[in-house]
Amino acid sequence: MGVELKLSPFTFEGVPEERPLVMAGPCSAETEEQVMETARQISHYGIKIFRAGIWKPRTRPSAFEGVGKEGLPWLKRVKEELGMYTATEVANVKHVYDALKAGIDIIWLGARTTANPFAVQEIADSLKGVDIPVLIKNPINPDVELWIGAIERINRAGITKLAAIHRGFSIYSKTLYRNSPQWEIPIELKRQIPDLPIITDPSHICGSRDLLFEISQRAMDLDFDGLIIETHCNPDKALSDAQQQITPDELNRLLKRLI
Repeated sequence: MGVELKLSPFTFEGVPEERPLVMAGPCSAETEEQVMETARQISHYGIKIFRAGIWKPRTRPSAFEGVGKEGLPWLKRVKEELGMYTATEVANVKHVYDALKAGIDIIWLGARTTANPFAVQEIADSLKGVDIPVLIKNPINPDVELWIGAIERINRAGITKLAAIHRGFSIYSKTLYRNSPQWEIPIELKRQIPDLPIITDPSHICGSRDLLFEISQRAMDLDFDGLIIETHCNPDKALSDAQQQITPDELNRLLKRLI
């Protein structure tokens, strides 16, 4: 039996509806100059949705954890000067409040947040009465029911413009990938909620820019709806996840190769 949700089309004015829907931008917003330069280059290739991490949940406290809400005006500038939609991750109610106040267009829940029903419910409660698209990443552990539960919680808060992000799953054994794609799990999600768009995050699955095309093409072969790809104007100098980010030129070449 499928899962019943009240969904609206995950479409945006001025964004082509053909596959793939593309969201691109740096893992982290680092400086205003870096954000604007990356956004300008991405916009040049026709990308309409700019993603950037403002708050970064990191495994170790010594890692770069984002600039915080100081970076939100930079995304507002991207929106105002380039006409792009802006997207960022939220992990608690304060993040939601700050993002909404700054006029962020799209928010997403990260894998660590999705794995915590208490955190998801608090975010859902904070979104009641708000009309904003929300993307929900798969939980870090390979549990389709936990993923569906998070989607249901956000939907019950009245959010109907929903999509899932497939970013792979943490496993203990060594594999080619940073996070195992375990394609059978998003396929099962699609079986249970056929109308829910699935956007694959090849950057976090791969952990390496060399593997991005293979995973992106596989997502298209499976009829998934979009891609969210970490793109940086100078990826080798990035403050987080440098090895999995690509330049806007490389993003353009990758998208042109997709079938």
